[in-house]
Amino acid sequence: MRTEYHKTPEAIAGLTPEQRHVTQEDGTEPAFRNAYWDNHADGIYVDVVSGQPLFSSRDKYDSGTGWPSFTRPIEADAVTTRTDRTLWMSRTDVRSAGADSHLGHVLDDGPRAQGGLRFCMNSAALRFVPVDELDAQGYGEYRSEVVGDDETMEGH
Repeated sequence: MRTEYHKTPEAIAGLTPEQRHVTQEDGTEPAFRNAYWDNHADGIYVDVVSGQPLFSSRDKYDSGTGWPSFTRPIEADAVTTRTDRTLWMSRTDVRSAGADSHLGHVLDDGPRAQGGLRFCMNSAALRFVPVDELDAQGYGEYRSEVVGDDETMEGH
């Protein structure tokens, strides 16, 4: 993980009330009423606070829950976890490593063939960068995480 991904007062000031509630107050947005639960476009999802790359569309799947779900983070150290004991249960909270933004939770009911994890994220904590904008937005190095190594050479 690069060290330039961190939280700044300017980034926090630029958040919408819902983004602030989710990322800074450990909130949760409504299922099926969020930006990315049904997004099928190719690209990466970055922390809305710091811009840190978090997840690839290649690892996104339809969990049926109404939130964007992924089998793994884009890089092993992109996220951190901690135990969340709110709501009278114990869950594993997922946070961005750079800005410590609350992203959602990780559960063990994901696709078994991909490791069995479901990273159930809040769209309000994410910003989607389409594959055709990766280079322009400074994320070109993640192209192979979206389209695969054999496809990165074609037309780029």
